[in-house]
Amino acid sequence: MVGKVATVTTTVTEKNTAKTIGSGNLDVFSTPMMIALMEQAACECLADELTDNQSSVGTQINIVHTAASPLGAKIFATATITQFEGRKVSFAITANDDKTQIGNGTHERFIVDAERFMAKLSQ
Repeated sequence: MVGKVATVTTTVTEKNTAKTIGSGNLDVFSTPMMIALMEQAACECLADELTDNQSSVGTQINIVHTAASPLGAKIFATATITQFEGRKVSFAITANDDKTQIGNGTHERFIVDAERFMAKLSQ
């Protein structure tokens, strides 16, 4: 599983700008949406590794958002599994637009039994 890579994409629209999300007042790709896309890439990395009753939950993310992306830009988030320890999976994550890298960092997820995890919330 270490070394497995997944990439997901989106386009910057009014729906995912800092102005709309409330993380700023400019029409550029928002940091929260970049983080969500990075997590989506990590989930995609794990998708065919999990059993039907398993899911993964994000527990840590450490990123920098280094460049702005305007409306219409294509965004590519990539996650690479760097370590697998028991139920903990670590990732290197990056985000790029059509021109340059716009963010990078690390992310951790834990593999959980989905039913048991949700049952704990009901208690």
